[in-house]
Formats: sequence, C-alpha cells, structure tokens
Amino acid sequence: MGITLKSVSYSYQGKYQTVRAVNDVSYDFGGGKVYTVIGKSGSGKTTLLSLMAGLDLPVEGEIVVDGKSTKDWDRNRMRRDVVSVIYQNYNLFPLLTVQENIRYPLSLKKLPKKEAIAASREARARVELSESYDRRFPRQLSGGEQQRVAIARTLAQGCKIIFADEPTGNLDSANSRNIVDIFCSLAHDDGCTVIIITHDMAVAERSDVVIRMGDGKFSL
Repeated sequence: MGITLKSVSYSYQGKYQTVRAVNDVSYDFGGGKVYTVIGKSGSGKTTLLSLMAGLDLPVEGEIVVDGKSTKDWDRNRMRRDVVSVIYQNYNLFPLLTVQENIRYPLSLKKLPKKEAIAASREARARVELSESYDRRFPRQLSGGEQQRVAIARTLAQGCKIIFADEPTGNLDSANSRNIVDIFCSLAHDDGCTVIIITHDMAVAERSDVVIRMGDGKFSL
C-alpha cells in the first residue's frame, strides 16, 4: 500500500498574490520504507502532507492512495481506515486516559469495547509503555511519552500509511531517536509507508529516502 503523486499542484490566494505552495510534484511512495521530506518553512511540505492525508484536494493533478484518487475517496473513511497523521503537539485528548486516547479511533470503527481494549494494550506495549500508563492522563506524561501514546493510537487504528508532521520537534535527542526507531520498525517490520515531514537532519539521516522540498518542488 502506498501513495502516488501525479503532477500535483496546489495554490492559494496570499495577501498580495497567488501562492503556488505545491508545484507540479510527481512521486511514488511505496510500502516498507521511511521517507523524510525536509525543507525550510514555506517550502510547501506541510501543505503537501495535508493533500496526501486527504485534508484538502489538489487544484491540479492527482493523488492516488491505495489505488484510488483522493477525489474519489470518502476522505473521512480514508483517514479512519487507511492513513493516519501524527503531529508535533501530539493531539491527545486531555480529559481521556492513555488507554482511552489509544482506543478512541477504534470507537469510530464501532469495534466492541473488549476488542478495543485488547488492541489498545497491544499498541501501548509496542511503543514500550507499561500497563501502569493506562490510567494516566496526558498532563502526567513527558513529551516523549505523549508522542508514544500518539503513535500507539495510530498502531491501534491499523493504518498502513503513516504521516508524521515534525514528530520530534518538541523532544530531546534521546527521545527523538526512540521515536524514529518506532517509525523504522513500522516500515521495515510491518510494511507501512511512513512519511515524515521535518527540518531535523538527524531524523533525515535515519530514513530510507530523503526528499528535499523547496519552492513547492521536490529534489532528490
């Protein structure tokens, strides 16, 4: 399972002129690899992530996810079953426990509670958090622990295409390495397509493919 970009462009109206944030990008992201898209602020990488994750549609070209154009997908279903996004600020629900955060997407799939709890525990163990974390709240966790919970939520969701937007931006170097280790395992052991948006060269050096982005274009 992967993503194919076919001459993808995206523009929006800025204060003084039209901004072409993504400019005629074509690329094939296959499974089993960690890709890093690296670039300065304003290079278009976050806009591209939004397009690939189905949060918006390209104005030109096509994005094919698991064999189907994002224009043809029910994009809510696509984000529920096929793609998942992990953010720099974790996006955990502050009033839910760790276990409840992890199994939240399973409630959207109407999975029976017993099965959801089992899946959440398995995902939590995969990111090396002990059972003692199940009843904790996000405010009781470090940044690295919160990011592990966010990844566990993605694992429980079962998506094979994973986007991570600056996932190590709020973490120290040791936690950053641990988080990248998990992404590498998801790609190399589970066959996931992992696409990391970052400006951190230490993260890029650990990935299988590094793509530089500037002025809305790719350079390999």
